[in-house]
Amino acid sequence: MPLPATTARIAVLAGSATALLGTFLAWTWTTAFPGDLTVTGYPGGLQVVTLTGAALTLLFALSGMGIRGLGWLTPGGTNSPVLLLSLGVLGTTGYSMGAIAEHLGGIVNLEPGAWVSGIGALIATIGALALPSDLPADEPHAGPWQRLRHSLKAPPPPRAKTLPDWVEILIIAAAFGIGLYVFAYGIEAYSELFIGFLITTVLGATALNRAGLIPRLNTLTTKHRNVTFTAAIVAAAMFPFTQSDASYALIGVNILIFATVALGLNVVVGLAGLLDLGYVAFLGVGAYTAALVSGSPASTFDVHFPFWAAVLAGAAASLVFGVIIGAPTLRLRGDYLAIVTLGFGEIFRITMNNLNGSAGPDLTNGAQGIPNIPDLEILGWNLGVEHEILGFTLSRPANYYLLMLFFTAVVVLVFRRSGESRIGRAWVAIREDETAATAMGINGFRVKLIAFALGATLAGFAGTVQAHVSYSITPEQYLFANTVPPNSAFLLAAVILGGMGTISGPLIGAALLYLIPAKLQFLEDYQLLLFGLALILLMRFRPEGLVANKRAQLEYHETDQLDVPEQEKLPEGTVGASKAGA
Repeated sequence: MPLPATTARIAVLAGSATALLGTFLAWTWTTAFPGDLTVTGYPGGLQVVTLTGAALTLLFALSGMGIRGLGWLTPGGTNSPVLLLSLGVLGTTGYSMGAIAEHLGGIVNLEPGAWVSGIGALIATIGALALPSDLPADEPHAGPWQRLRHSLKAPPPPRAKTLPDWVEILIIAAAFGIGLYVFAYGIEAYSELFIGFLITTVLGATALNRAGLIPRLNTLTTKHRNVTFTAAIVAAAMFPFTQSDASYALIGVNILIFATVALGLNVVVGLAGLLDLGYVAFLGVGAYTAALVSGSPASTFDVHFPFWAAVLAGAAASLVFGVIIGAPTLRLRGDYLAIVTLGFGEIFRITMNNLNGSAGPDLTNGAQGIPNIPDLEILGWNLGVEHEILGFTLSRPANYYLLMLFFTAVVVLVFRRSGESRIGRAWVAIREDETAATAMGINGFRVKLIAFALGATLAGFAGTVQAHVSYSITPEQYLFANTVPPNSAFLLAAVILGGMGTISGPLIGAALLYLIPAKLQFLEDYQLLLFGLALILLMRFRPEGLVANKRAQLEYHETDQLDVPEQEKLPEGTVGASKAGA
């Protein structure tokens, strides 16, 4: 027999409050488990993550009850966010209890605080499952599974009242500030804490989206695009100043390299619709070119180009290779093009292996690669040594992070301007229907070759920085698939996971796909398995990616228009509305 709505809400409030109070009690008796969960009255480690999730669950539950001053939290949905947040608290607390038991040798090592939080999270989840569904009125008796599936769907954009521009700009700045804090917290987390953080963050972000807060923020960022771009750059530039450990800044610079290359691939795959499975080779071309001309003792060329010349050389080499490979192959379509590009990626790696003076000319030192690549020096600023700025110490990785951030900003601007140009519209037309685009007068081959060449050039830019960050370049860094990104499989997954054809999508997707393997190295043997399962779930519940453009959202969710109330349907004349009503 289902619980009455009032009883369900009381259960959610009581369970969340209990889970929150449990974080102030000891969860285990020994400091052998990371995070020191033995202290009473002061949460630490995984307790902080559970506390945050429980507090958010309480807030959103009170908002759903119509508490004055909290209505702005749930403009898109009231009960679905509560369900998702309570599941996050239950998942994090349950994982924590299981990890303690496994690490210390049994549940006997759990102190009362863990049981209090666990039972409270379970009560809150049961109550959330019994809450009235956010489904349309014609499905009032949907079961828990149907309600959970509906909770994962993107809500229609909430209608918000107009705010003064300065208030909207402050909201955007605050959102990026919170994002910087969350990212910095996650990148510093040890493995056990990172798993709990990941559970809460994923379900929490989904809850914010279902509540309508993320769609409302997207509306503001679209309205103030230049402010959004500036706020993003400033927030990203502040990241090195939040880190006291150089290893975390190194993760940050590698994420930027991976994200920049993914954005370049997004030109080819997301805008032009060309499936390129060997794209990582262009990153390798730029890296090898920079390594050969930057004064490495292992280089066969006795030259030492300044930084700007090495960057231009790497980008130009990638551009040339993009044209050489694209010119004879871009007349192919679909699977045939994918097979040819996959072959190019493997040919590049094998060729770099064979240019060792034995199987071929002595150019790349074969499998040993090119080591001892010197650090960059820009305008007297040596990126290989520490620098003091306003009392903060910038380590070597932090210096390269700021340099790579500049390149990322340039690539974002290039992607944005090219996507909005006439050639960008031609790419989209080719992607949607090449035959129809050709019939309308678009030179399909020329347009695709431009996309291929531009994508290769952007990858070459990132490769020049990668060569100096890693000190050495070897062919094995440029495999099609590997447990460590960047590689072609992970690059393509970053574009699809983040959202094809968008700017922020590949950046977010690349950050997730680099950060998760870096933080969960103990799962190395199972990373590809878990990665595949995650992609399956994503394609099932959100095929348009984490950040979807309107075209993809309408294409993948056109039938959802049949499941929303009449007053929330898209207006007649849009693609999704016309198809849904057909």
